[in-house]
Amino acid sequence: MSNEQPYIETAKEVAGKAIGRHGLIYITIIVAMGVGASVVLEEGKMAAVMGLLGASLTALISMLNGVAGANPKQEKPEFEIMKELIHRLDGMADRDPMSVQVEGDKVIVRKGDNETAIERK
Repeated sequence: MSNEQPYIETAKEVAGKAIGRHGLIYITIIVAMGVGASVVLEEGKMAAVMGLLGASLTALISMLNGVAGANPKQEKPEFEIMKELIHRLDGMADRDPMSVQVEGDKVIVRKGDNETAIERK
């Protein structure tokens, strides 16, 4: 008697096969829905429908790429921008502090050795 367990496919394998088999049909249906909506709907409603269709196409294509392993996971560019801004702001922390003083109708702004006074007219 054999004690071998049957091979159980992972969710990624199952999804990859299903999307691989039917992915082109899904994309074609989504594009056809967009064309049909452009014929039937008014201009004001078209933007929302096209936005949803574009988002669904983008999601489907990214799923195809992810399942196929076509592109490695990349760090999002907005995180890189945030890291760079934080680094720049940290570098500015050692500069001269700024202070603002309000006396009646007069505002005095001091930064380092510079002082600017502005009065309301």
